[in-house]
Amino acid sequence: MSDSGRTLVVPRLYAILDAGLLASRVPAEKLTSAICDFACELAAGGATLIQYRAKNLQPGKMLSHARELRRVLGSGITLFMNDRADLCLAAGFDGVHVGQEDLSPVGARTVVGKGRWVGVSTHNPEQLRNADHAPADYIAFGPVFATGTKQNPDPVVGLEGVRSARALTRKPLVAIGGITRMNAREVLSAGADAVAVIGDLFEDPRRAAEEFLGVLV
Repeated sequence: MSDSGRTLVVPRLYAILDAGLLASRVPAEKLTSAICDFACELAAGGATLIQYRAKNLQPGKMLSHARELRRVLGSGITLFMNDRADLCLAAGFDGVHVGQEDLSPVGARTVVGKGRWVGVSTHNPEQLRNADHAPADYIAFGPVFATGTKQNPDPVVGLEGVRSARALTRKPLVAIGGITRMNAREVLSAGADAVAVIGDLFEDPRRAAEEFLGVLV
């Protein structure tokens, strides 16, 4: 049983929808529809869990996007909100994911209660050990490889880092950072339960999701 009181089975593909990347390609008035279209394409490709991430948008706009995502995707897709536990609740999302500079896992759990899931990002063994003892349902660890989707990235941990992380926790381990269809299988072989992907889903989300799921067997 997870810390939420419900069993969380993290799918092999943990898809991250980065609203900032989409915002760089579409007019502002079309962003909401672009976000929903992107999410629907991921779902059509087989993704069952999607994290909505919007680092530079105002909370009101994030909430608007999130509520529309919940509406168009229905209850068949597990939705996680990045950073904002309050917006997770307001949008009816299934969980929240927090980083080292965000609300702590304890604080996130206090906000969302035991009916939703909490995930936490970690980048080194000390952070991972702390997360293992925190009320988090899964732990993300990375960056495994170099990535261009995060400003001021933490040091790359490599496959050996994933192996070391696996030895430090029995919680579901989600590897993140520079993971592509070409290297995803070896990340799982190193001990990750799932791979979180942003960039390699971006150009053709339906096809990319299908191909990731074909690799992640």
